Amino acid sequence: MVDNPRRDGPPPFERPFEGENTVQRVYGAVLHAREPMTAAEIAERADCSEESARTHLSFYTDLGIVIRHEGRPVRYERNDDYFEWRRVNELVQEHTVEELQRRVSELTDRIEAYRDDYGADSPAKVDVLEFDAEQVDDIYVDLGDWATAIEERRLHERARQKAAGATAPSHS
Repeated sequence: MVDNPRRDGPPPFERPFEGENTVQRVYGAVLHAREPMTAAEIAERADCSEESARTHLSFYTDLGIVIRHEGRPVRYERNDDYFEWRRVNELVQEHTVEELQRRVSELTDRIEAYRDDYGADSPAKVDVLEFDAEQVDDIYVDLGDWATAIEERRLHERARQKAAGATAPSHS
């Protein structure tokens, strides 16, 4: 049996898309980009020709996955709105309105507990330096969880509204 390095852990840091085809490598390079990039930069990260990168980027742009910024040079970036739309649609397909409402309620309770614990309206309002040094790591974990709960609640609420609208009786 041949060892598969992808099963034994993450891919090598210097070649994160090793073993994937060009389409997947270009997609991965765009998803991992932190700022708009040129086709040449994406091609370098995806280990493909610039022409190949442009072809796939054009396709992803047509699908709405990538945003193309005109200029010299043209730059491309991940379309976060597309991925949010996709996540909301997945939630609608996988859950009932009641399940989505229950999750929104659970997340709301968690958010309210953090607000009470920290005496702040949001994680951004918490000054970590006000706490003892030995608590800082735990506080950062809480703040990350709190921010995630806020984002997840927003997405679940959007999905709940969409699902409720889809199941609402017609008034025609």
